[in-house]
Formats: sequence, C-alpha cells, structure tokens
Amino acid sequence: MSLFSFLGAIEIGLIYSLVALAVLISFRLLRFPDLTVDGSFTLGGAVCAIMIVHGHNPFVATAAGTAAGFVAGLVTAFLSVKLRIMDLLASILVMTALYSINLRVMGAANVPLINDPTVFTTLQPGELLQDYEARPLIMLLMVIIAKILLDWFFSTEMGLSIRATGTNARMARAQGVPTGRMMLLGLAISNALVGLAGALFAQSNGGADASMGIGTIVIGLAAVIVGERIIPARRLIWTTLAVILGAVVYRLFIALALNAEFIGLQAQDLNLITAVLVTFALIIPMLKQRLMPRKGGQ
Repeated sequence: MSLFSFLGAIEIGLIYSLVALAVLISFRLLRFPDLTVDGSFTLGGAVCAIMIVHGHNPFVATAAGTAAGFVAGLVTAFLSVKLRIMDLLASILVMTALYSINLRVMGAANVPLINDPTVFTTLQPGELLQDYEARPLIMLLMVIIAKILLDWFFSTEMGLSIRATGTNARMARAQGVPTGRMMLLGLAISNALVGLAGALFAQSNGGADASMGIGTIVIGLAAVIVGERIIPARRLIWTTLAVILGAVVYRLFIALALNAEFIGLQAQDLNLITAVLVTFALIIPMLKQRLMPRKGGQ
C-alpha cells in the first residue's frame, strides 16, 4: 500500500471516528438503536456542500451541517419519547424521510466541490506539507478536540444524567433525572457528531452525494466493536479513545484488503469486507475462551 493510500485511510478513519463516537453515545450509553445515522450523515454533508457552493465560509457551512444533524437526532428522540413510537421504528422513519429531505437540500443527486474552498484548504499549512499529508493532521486535531469535549461533558452533572438514563431509566427517574429530556439531548448530540462527520467527509471527498450515508451505521458499529476489542475498558475516557482507534484500524483493514492484489477484492466488495471484519471482532471473545486453558482445568 502506497503512502498516499495509507494517509487517505487514516484521514477517512478519523472522519468515521466521529461517527463511532456518536454510535457509542446512542448504542452504548443510551441503549438506543439509532438508525438515523445513515440519513444525518448525508444531511450534514448536503447542508455543508450546498452552503459552500453558494459562497458561505466553510467553517460556517460545517457548523450548519453539524446543527442539521443535531435537529435530525432531536426529531428521532421526539418521536420516541414524546409520541411513544418504538425507538427502532422512530429512527427508521426519520432515516427514510431524510433521504427525500437530502435531495431537496441539494436540489440534485450530488453537489460537487471541485474548486471551492473547504476546511482542509483553509487550514492548509502553506507549502510545508502536501495536501494529502496535511489532511490527516487536521482531522486528528479535530478528533482530539471532539474527544476532549465529550469526555468533559459526560463527566458533568448533565452528562452523568444522560449516562444514568441509558443505564437504568427507572432508577434515574427515581433520583429526579428528567429522562425524557436527557434522551432528547443525548440523541441530538450523537447525530450532531454524525452531521459533523458528514460535512467533513463531503469536503474531503470533493462533494456530497445522496447515497454517501448508506451503511454508515454499520461502519460506526464496526469501529465501536473493533475498538472495544483493542482497548477493553470501563472508564469513558478510555472507551472514547478505543472507538477512535477502532475506526482508524477498521479503515486501514479496508484499505489493505482493497489494495492487496492477491486477494482480488474491488470497491464493490466493501460491504462484504465490513461484514467479515465485524463478525471476526464479535467472535474474538469466544475464540479466546476456547484457545486459552481454563484456570484449574486440564
């Protein structure tokens, strides 16, 4: 694998690490099967791309994409908490609606960003580094900031209330925690991270596409599962680090598989590679139990 492919995999892995952090919040902390991710990822990219094309500052456009994801998560939580729609069905309804909304936002199936300014070109450190070398560093800085903010937020009273809501909602209500509002806030933050990832992906990929969010939830889950196998931890500060590493490792495996000529895989085999990788990550504990001798046994 060339240096260009390697750094490209690191860059995309860091972008998807934001999705992994979002999935960590919804699936692990809130115990909410949120499939809105596939739609809010595209929504963030669509809003960001259309704003950049119309001459807005890329940072403002990225913030708008993040805000759009926040609203999408809020709608999903509202359907589940306030209207009593089953959580999985609520997220499917919003994800389905977002496909049409994304097409409305873009006005077409895709919005190219060929010569338009982006976050990456704005933060380019002059001629010190090549573009493909600077992008992973810029993304690493953004991911570190996002991780620090999340670690801090979930150590505050409000963040602990969100975690308590996911762990035991009945007990949290008995302690005076407004679990409904915490669910609304938690899912909104989760999808805001997804919207941010979509906005950055659109700028990195050179445009937004109506189908770019397909399978995003699977990628996020894969990153979480792989990360938890790399660094098994109970403290949130280590868990967030684990899922970030999981996203990067996942993308590196994908890049290695697609660039290994002797395997013969192509771009259309991406979902197959994802399924195999997630399956392998899930059966690792069982393999350890079978391969490692039991204490006091034979």
